[in-house]
Parts: sequence; structure tokens; C-alpha cells
Amino acid sequence: MSPRIKSDCPQTTDHSALMRKLFAPALLVALTIVFTLYNGNFLTLRNLLTILQQMVVTLIAAYGMLYVIVEGGIDLSVGSVIALSAIAVANTVGTLGIFAIIPAIIVGLLCGLVNGLVSTYLKVPTFIVTMATQTSFRGIILILTGGAQIMITRQDFLTVYGGRSIGNVPNSIIFGIIVTIIIWYVFKNFAFSREVRAVGGSEKVATLAGIKVNSVKVKAFVLAGGLAGLAGCLQAARSYAATPTMGEGLEMDIIAAVVLGGTPMSGGIGSVMTTVLGALIIVVLSNGMNMMGLPADVQKVAKGVMLIVAVCATIDRRRIGIIK
Repeated sequence: MSPRIKSDCPQTTDHSALMRKLFAPALLVALTIVFTLYNGNFLTLRNLLTILQQMVVTLIAAYGMLYVIVEGGIDLSVGSVIALSAIAVANTVGTLGIFAIIPAIIVGLLCGLVNGLVSTYLKVPTFIVTMATQTSFRGIILILTGGAQIMITRQDFLTVYGGRSIGNVPNSIIFGIIVTIIIWYVFKNFAFSREVRAVGGSEKVATLAGIKVNSVKVKAFVLAGGLAGLAGCLQAARSYAATPTMGEGLEMDIIAAVVLGGTPMSGGIGSVMTTVLGALIIVVLSNGMNMMGLPADVQKVAKGVMLIVAVCATIDRRRIGIIK
């Protein structure tokens, strides 16, 4: 009978995986209880619709961020891409009407392509690349707008993307549901999504498996840009304008939505439905703190602390040799 060999491998029970699964639902329930006890109007139908409407832009952009983080990157330029796409809408809506969504998505795709090509083929960390393009895109916005907001008055555009068609439900929520179903199906079934997870898990293993790693990385950023473009179109319709400051700070909410949903910054794994939970947590937190009358500065502190807690709860430390 051969002797037993002790293994240094981790036990079958993955406590970090369990934490990732339970963290988001538990936090959402806790926040809901706290805000409901403080204000009985929190769980009214009117406020719930408001929460869902506020959530759509963050959620759609978060789906793109999900792909980027799962493949092992980060995109700090997403807020600027949303604003630049909204500017594209404002400048073309007079001619294109409801089809102004097309230049918005094209602008987003091009921004994502720039991020992907520079980070992948010039071998520059995505953090540095997207921090630089975040500033560059803002500069382009200021050049195009002269620092002034551009009003949107085309009624058919505002009705389709910002109005209400089914009962009292905002159209933006319907767009959010449609995009969620599509992304859920793509993330679950498409070969590209499996390749993204493989690249995030281990680039060396993915390369040995025949996956074109550079191509996958670029496509992930392009997808993220396209979704940010769609989010920018919906944000422009909701705001009736495109402003130079639109989307500032939104990248934090978008990244937090993905991380709060249990997707580790180390990449390799992720889920669409938990990203929905993460986005819902971010918006519930903002909505609840607004009801409590907390100033914006305090809300930023709360979100920052929550993001740190989420990273601590979801990071896979077994895959990180050195914390930098």
C-alpha cells in the first residue's frame, strides 16, 4: 500500500469563493433594511423605479468593465468615454434623430480600440494607459464644447431613449433589461467570453491553448468602449444635454459595481448577474444617502470605503505573489 503524500494545495472548500457569492446579496439586504428603517418611502414603487432608472447607465458600462477586469485589466477612462459619446449624440441628434445612438457607439468603440491597442501592443499597463486617455478624452471634450453644455431638444430622440412607453416604466430601464439579457447570454455561451476568462486566469496557459491573447484583450476593450458609448447615449437622453463634466467620477461607481458583484481584480472569473447586484448596491447606497440628506463629500467617502471592503472580501490572494 503506497504511503499517503501530503499536499500543499488549498482545501476543496474555497472560502474566498463563498465570500464572493455571499458578499453582494448580504450587503444589499443590509443597506435596504437600514434605509427602509430610516425612511419608509425607500421601498415605494416610485423610488424603486427611480433606483432602476439611475442604475441603467452604470450597469451598462459595468458590463464592459466586467470583460476588461475578467481579462486582467482596468479601464479608468470609461467616464470620459461616456461623456465623449454624449457629445457625439448632442452634435448629431439634430440630423440623425433617434439614430444618433450610432455615432455614440462608434465613438465608444474607437476609444476602446485606442485603449486596447496601446495597452496590448505597446505593452503599457492598462492602469497607465486608461489614466492617460481619461485625461486626453476630457481634453477633446473641452475642445469640442468650449466648456459649455450642449442642449438636446430633438423630441423623438428624448421620447425613445428617455421617455416612458410601457405604463410608467422608463424606456431606459427596458434598454437596460434588453442589454442585460444579451450580455448574460454572450458571457455564458460565446467562445470569446471563455477566451476572456482564460486570458484572465493565465495568459501563458491561454497562449499554449491556442488563444490569441492580444486579440482577446483588444476586443474586450472595444466591447467596453461600445457599451460605454451606449451608456453615454442614454445619459444624454436622461439629462437633455451633454456637458463637459458628464461622467466625472462615474468610473469609480462602474468599477465598484463589478467588484462589489464578486469579480476579483485579479481576473479570470466574473458574472453578469452579480454585476447587476453590484450596480444595484451602488445606486441603492447613493439613493439612500440622498434620502438621509448626506452631502456629496460624505457619499464619496462611503463609496470609497465600500470599494476597499469589497476588494478585501473578493480578492483571490492565492493568485497574487506580491502586493504592489
